[in-house]
Amino acid sequence: MPFSKALKKVNHRNFPAGGQQLSLFEHCEKGKLCPSPPREKGAIISPFKTINFAKFSSIHIGPIADVYMIDSHEYPDNAYLIGSANNLLIGPEHPPLMKLSKAFDYIKIIDNKLHIGAATPGGKVVSFCKKNNIANFEFVAHLPGTIGGMLQMNAGLKEYEIFNHLHKVHFKDGYRLLGEIEYGYRSTNIDKVAFEGIFELEQGFDHSKIEMFKQMRANQPHDPSAGSFFKNPEGDHAGRLIEAVGLKGHRVGNMAYSQKHANFMVNLGKGSFDDAIALMQLAKERVHETYGITLENEVAIIDKRFMNKTDNSGF
Repeated sequence: MPFSKALKKVNHRNFPAGGQQLSLFEHCEKGKLCPSPPREKGAIISPFKTINFAKFSSIHIGPIADVYMIDSHEYPDNAYLIGSANNLLIGPEHPPLMKLSKAFDYIKIIDNKLHIGAATPGGKVVSFCKKNNIANFEFVAHLPGTIGGMLQMNAGLKEYEIFNHLHKVHFKDGYRLLGEIEYGYRSTNIDKVAFEGIFELEQGFDHSKIEMFKQMRANQPHDPSAGSFFKNPEGDHAGRLIEAVGLKGHRVGNMAYSQKHANFMVNLGKGSFDDAIALMQLAKERVHETYGITLENEVAIIDKRFMNKTDNSGF
């Protein structure tokens, strides 16, 4: 439904007209969603949460914006789903934004399948699997964000991917089985909000894999970043290409390609969206001029000037 209609629908959910407007988060500890927040008579509950993306996003860049919180299977059809903003670069000319509420943060075992809400953090999934001796999710411990974001881009570490043991995904219009979804290396054809992933359930949590995946991440920087900025071209590595054209450690303003891993664009302190875009374009230009390879974004650029481009996929 259109964003304006969604707002109208939520604001008139049998709430008294007029009066004070309250945030869904105003009465909740640490900004968590309250299922039934207290309100004064005549108050209107806002479906929006104000988020400062310079603090909330993993790369520490972005404006302060009002984000529509999805707490049912109804949501605006012209807004962009931000997840935990771990693989995003949000610009000043962003579209309307939306985010799943805590209503979709859950893990259940039903009929020998693992049902995971799309707002569930990866760390919570790993803790659950460790406690219940469930296999195949050890790698998620080292992936930022939520299950919904991981499903959107088929996140993973090398050959360990979230789609490897997926059974089906729950969308607004029903379920889609694994075979009904197109997916590949860090990409899927998912173009709508996923509410839940249902996975095959296997016993045997492997503690040795936790250490193995930790070592695989050992060369990644700890500075604020959005993760790997570019997808690895077939038969090569984006980090190697960026380093080969002399951009490892290269800085524009307060953004730089990390000295630790060239495919990580890091924020060295109050880096700007424009700095990040200039650095992105520089790498693409140099790699293409030198090797004839077009680097494809793994980080999604959420700004109307850069969206709907074939090389701007990601979540």
